[in-house]
Amino acid sequence: MRAMTYRGPYRVRVEEKPDPRIEHPNDAVVRVERAAICGSDLHLYHGMMPDTRVGHTFGHEFIGVVEEVGSSVSSLTVGDRVMVPFNVYCGSCWFCARGLFSNCHNVNPNATAVGGIYGYSHTTGGYDGGQAERVRVPFADVGPSVVPEWLDAEDALLMTDALSTGYFGAQLASIHEGDTVVVLGAGPVGLFAARSAWFMGAGRVIVVDQLEYRLEKARTFAHAETINFAEVDDVVLEMKQQTDFLGADSVIDAVGAEADGNFTQQVTASKLKLQGGSPTALNWAIDGVRKGGTVSAVGAYGPIPSAVKFGDAMNKGLTINTNQAPVKRQWPRLLEHIQAGHFRPSDIVTHRIPLEHIDEAYHLFSSKLDDCIKTVIVP
Repeated sequence: MRAMTYRGPYRVRVEEKPDPRIEHPNDAVVRVERAAICGSDLHLYHGMMPDTRVGHTFGHEFIGVVEEVGSSVSSLTVGDRVMVPFNVYCGSCWFCARGLFSNCHNVNPNATAVGGIYGYSHTTGGYDGGQAERVRVPFADVGPSVVPEWLDAEDALLMTDALSTGYFGAQLASIHEGDTVVVLGAGPVGLFAARSAWFMGAGRVIVVDQLEYRLEKARTFAHAETINFAEVDDVVLEMKQQTDFLGADSVIDAVGAEADGNFTQQVTASKLKLQGGSPTALNWAIDGVRKGGTVSAVGAYGPIPSAVKFGDAMNKGLTINTNQAPVKRQWPRLLEHIQAGHFRPSDIVTHRIPLEHIDEAYHLFSSKLDDCIKTVIVP
């Protein structure tokens, strides 16, 4: 099959790789119909994540058709069209039994930190991802779900990560009716977090970014107020000024490791691997939320500690909620919102690019060219 492969920082290409095969009775092989490039894929592309190996195939957002199932698979049959959550999880360990699918203890040698994730380096299990013609899906009775006939393919695709993670970010923000919520980042996850904050009862939603075309999308898609941090002297002061100098009730960090940081942060992260990226966005969240408020962090960070202002968080009495989204847990409520016509997730898709042009797709998305917000890959 043809698949995207990693060749080193800023270098990806399509190569021939062996077709995935059934390795365990509960595996399935899925022919990919649609995949996507996620903002967190850029952390890999830029060389920010440890143990990203040459030859690895990225892509944790994908849907497709089941081509083969193992002898123990009972919930799927060949020909089913499925959406696959980015979490690889067993469904039966202590964590899965409590709905913490992203923290599964049986799918990753590094499980003390995180469970399994498709296409996200060997720190998350080394599973090849869906930016390919086919992909092996372990625990096929647990993760994938058949796509409802009424659901658009691209809407289903966005449920496999970006939409579910944004919704989860709003859940972690502990929003009460009438609260002011600030979302850091107007990428796909930030846009979905901002839109979801209204579902949780927010009275005011403010999105912070530096790219005007993304802020315009925040205004039109998420119905949010916006702050362009490149146009203010001090973004934290601006957040305070807009909230009666108290700070927001909740701040959602939808950026993660690649927020713009200072020179030292960038060198120690991307060059020396001494920290898992720049903690700029998380520190803005800690500084910009009110005392006793809540910080929700769903942006992707590396496993190496960063210089987070934890003392300030403690002294302000903050609640910090964070995790990789347990994707499938969000689906029932999200399907209700979509079917009721409350919003259409695929409205944020800006580009659809064939798999053979994956290098151009990454360059376009990484460099924020052509007003790119969300890129769909078509095998």
